[in-house]
Amino acid sequence: MSEQYRYIVRIMGTDIPGELKVAYGLALIKGVGINLSFALCRLLGIDPNKRIGFLTDAEIEKIEKAIENPTAVGIPAWMLNRRKDYETGKDLHLVGADLIYYVKKDIEREKRIKSWRGIRHALGLKVRGQRTATTGRIGMTVGVKRRK
Repeated sequence: MSEQYRYIVRIMGTDIPGELKVAYGLALIKGVGINLSFALCRLLGIDPNKRIGFLTDAEIEKIEKAIENPTAVGIPAWMLNRRKDYETGKDLHLVGADLIYYVKKDIEREKRIKSWRGIRHALGLKVRGQRTATTGRIGMTVGVKRRK
């Protein structure tokens, strides 16, 4: 039984180089962090130090199903990235384009209700309480004029 090596593995619409270890390769998927990928490996019985290029088709399919519905394989709700969704009230885990779409939708909702964060987003300013007196400037730099 010889294992077939693949140089690029496609999981959840993301191309992952085959030389990466499974846990670190899964972390390249948008919406899956390093802690979630180690937890998935542990719960699915996959060695996290195995190279992703040596995964079988069955293991890849098992990983994709687990990422689509992490609570089904035993991932606790506190590890999900969208808890208590605004429309449904359910705990969700979003990956890829869905995650990008929901973040944009959340920002648009905040702009619409004119929350402080929404106003800051609309003005293109820092949102998370950073200092803005000297940093975060855009446009031409302003300096001191030199003497001739």
